[in-house]
Amino acid sequence: MKRNTFIKTVALTGIGLGVLPNLSFSMLQNKFTLPQLIGKGNPDIVGNTYTSKMHKEAKKEFLKMQMEARKDGIEIDVISAYRSFNRQKQIFEKKYKKYTSQGLTPLDAIYKIIEYSTIPGTSRHHWGTDIDIVSLLPSPLENPLQAKHFHGNGKFCKLKEWMDANSEKLGFYLVYTDNPKRKGFKYEPWHYSYAPVSIPMLQEYKQLDLKEIFTKEKVLGSEFFTENFIEQYRNENILDINPKLL
Repeated sequence: MKRNTFIKTVALTGIGLGVLPNLSFSMLQNKFTLPQLIGKGNPDIVGNTYTSKMHKEAKKEFLKMQMEARKDGIEIDVISAYRSFNRQKQIFEKKYKKYTSQGLTPLDAIYKIIEYSTIPGTSRHHWGTDIDIVSLLPSPLENPLQAKHFHGNGKFCKLKEWMDANSEKLGFYLVYTDNPKRKGFKYEPWHYSYAPVSIPMLQEYKQLDLKEIFTKEKVLGSEFFTENFIEQYRNENILDINPKLL
């Protein structure tokens, strides 16, 4: 989707929500299924690997962005793209077991996990619209997803500079910015979202009952997800993001 078309679409959506809230809400509700929103099945996902699976529209536009960057001598590599509910559950529960075995209380372990990792069913990677990116290196870094690699003399500074100048024109927006007033997940200079698809998905996602989802899916440690915790997590980790993606 071209930039101008995207802007018009977002503007019209905003008008619709303001003038005809019931109709607009109904239209949004009918566009995506619960499995699509929580990573348990999405027919729009294309690709065969952990790094190539994306929503079909995001994939098409990412390949265009990759080609544009290559013209400027920048290689964009995806290190993580679509992530299923079960994969996120494995990640979350592995960390939960690790931290509690080290002596942390269940709640302290959960808060430590959600500095960077999402609770299964709440990851933006479930939508296939979000990607974690790095740049090609002569030799791989042991842990490439660290902010220090994208600033100063970091290996990915050129990539970050190119994305800052071009990504939004191509529909991709940084999700977890370095705004010091932002709460929730820590700054992630590698995490971008394809806005034309992720914005309407978030609008629908906000209507879900998270407590019901956590209870039904029996996520390890979910018995410690109080109503206050869930409300805080929703407001800070899910919604306190780049305002251009709301």
